[in-house]
Amino acid sequence: MSYEVMQTTDTYELYTLIDTETNSSVTVCPERGGIAISCVLGGVELFYLDKDTLLDPVANIRGGNPVLFPICGQLVEGRYEWEGESYTMRNHGVARNRPWEVVSTNEDGEASITLRFRSDASTKLEFPWDFELLFTYALVGGELQIRQAYSNFSDSEMPYYAGFHPYFRSASKDLLYGTDALKFLDYNDNIVKEVQGEIALSGLKESVALLDASEPHISFPGPDGSGKVAMRYSDAFKYVVLWQVNGSPFVCVEPWMALTGALNRRDELPMLAAGAKQQLELSIAFEK
Repeated sequence: MSYEVMQTTDTYELYTLIDTETNSSVTVCPERGGIAISCVLGGVELFYLDKDTLLDPVANIRGGNPVLFPICGQLVEGRYEWEGESYTMRNHGVARNRPWEVVSTNEDGEASITLRFRSDASTKLEFPWDFELLFTYALVGGELQIRQAYSNFSDSEMPYYAGFHPYFRSASKDLLYGTDALKFLDYNDNIVKEVQGEIALSGLKESVALLDASEPHISFPGPDGSGKVAMRYSDAFKYVVLWQVNGSPFVCVEPWMALTGALNRRDELPMLAAGAKQQLELSIAFEK
């Protein structure tokens, strides 16, 4: 059998998806925001993880692939207004810092786990809609696939712009990206610039956002500068945000549905109709 789902405990309950034929594995921690904390493809660990932040139940995890919902990025002063009411929401939303429920696992033709995250009284204090997220993490043929379903159970349309925040191990902060984007917004000076070869993140405090890619994929060098990481995603992820922290060996390459502050500006705010479901995908592959 080439596919296996292994359950272990290390402070939290962990599920590791295993593909023995390709020497690949993905480890998921449902209790900490349904996050994938490790992604080994072809024997190479792609994700960075600060384990102390994982083990601290109140810390934002620095590493792995945090799930961003119902917003990506920040709100102005951490607040927004909707229909005359004011709400406070943490950066990147409510999904990444709450436990998810394990629905099922599968070892037939793939190693996969399906997780569910539903609205409750606590989420409605920050985001007053009834929703359900159903994610399947699947390891198949040496590739990680994240199949997502976002459902609006409210009787009114729901604003949301989801995304991911993967921390990729990287020996360099200045990478040449395989993308057809021609421009990026540099949040360090709020100037739109042209993509010309490598995008230099070294020394930058704030992120940059690729603005105008027409093809829904991006690639970049592997952890030690060799090989290539390739990400593909649904068209709904219109932007890719790039971010780093000085002195830390990672670069974040983040597919987002909208730019930071969209819930405040409402100029490009995606809306999901009452009773509707949106299904999206993200895949991560590695070529040596």
